Amino acid sequence: MAKYAYIRVSSKDQNIARQVEAMLGSGLTQKQMFIDKQSGKNFERENYQKLVRKLKAGDELYIKSIDRLGRDYDEILEQWRYLTKVKDIELIVLDFPLLDTRNQVNGITGKFIADLVLQILSYVAQIERENTKQRQAEGIRIAKEKGIRFGRPKHDFPKEFEEIYRLWETGEISMREGGRRLKAHHTTFARWIERYQQQKI
Repeated sequence: MAKYAYIRVSSKDQNIARQVEAMLGSGLTQKQMFIDKQSGKNFERENYQKLVRKLKAGDELYIKSIDRLGRDYDEILEQWRYLTKVKDIELIVLDFPLLDTRNQVNGITGKFIADLVLQILSYVAQIERENTKQRQAEGIRIAKEKGIRFGRPKHDFPKEFEEIYRLWETGEISMREGGRRLKAHHTTFARWIERYQQQKI
């Protein structure tokens, strides 16, 4: 039986010292540690993949916290099952004692307990995602009902509008001439002027 640790931070600037210290405190050496400085959005990480290839049945893998394994609970659950059922290893999450597959409680195996806990966490995460989307949709609906507009304001002015507007404003050209230069009716030019002036207030 071999023991390994997996350590991950999201970027090269982040410090791994806390995770390393936790692993040393659990009796592992730095030679047993596999470290990735990469996002947890998926499991396509170089050192994680090296670690998985190295794992054999009965080995123990230590992780500081479940989010060091990954970010998405559905993917974590799938990976957890692969490691514990296909690779047949023991998984130990130091910050979450229920996620220790070596444990047995009243004859119930730690692998079963951990699998159940992860399913619950995955379900809770999914509900929270759905609730967040619902809250966002309700917030947008309420804002729209209050007349709040989203996105960049529409200008819809021709490219040369400001130049023609300044000529009209200084009295150098008439509104009709301004419209003609912008290839629009003078009443359209008047509406553009009104909207432009409102936006400047």
